[in-house]
Amino acid sequence: MAYTDPEVAWVGLTEDQAKAQGIKVKKGLFPWAASGRAIANGRDEGFTKLLFDDSPEAHGHGRILGGGIVGTHAGDMIGEIALAIEMGADAVDIGKTIHPHPTLGES
Repeated sequence: MAYTDPEVAWVGLTEDQAKAQGIKVKKGLFPWAASGRAIANGRDEGFTKLLFDDSPEAHGHGRILGGGIVGTHAGDMIGEIALAIEMGADAVDIGKTIHPHPTLGES
């Protein structure tokens, strides 16, 4: 966690760490310029990135391995990614999680 402006928060593996360990990953990247709440706050310069296991054994439903958030309140939201990693959540689990709208947490 870096308390900069905007904040930078990360948990789990990075793309470089996964590559060094020979782990194939699939990346999901959501730009906050598409977030209604970030736009309303006038702070749409951030993004949320998730890394999923993309090994053949995962069959397209790989567990989340890491994630990062750059943006306002990133430190308040990174815990949700940490919990997803701890619980072994996959992309389907993340997609089925309902969040209030519009919030930064849905990003």
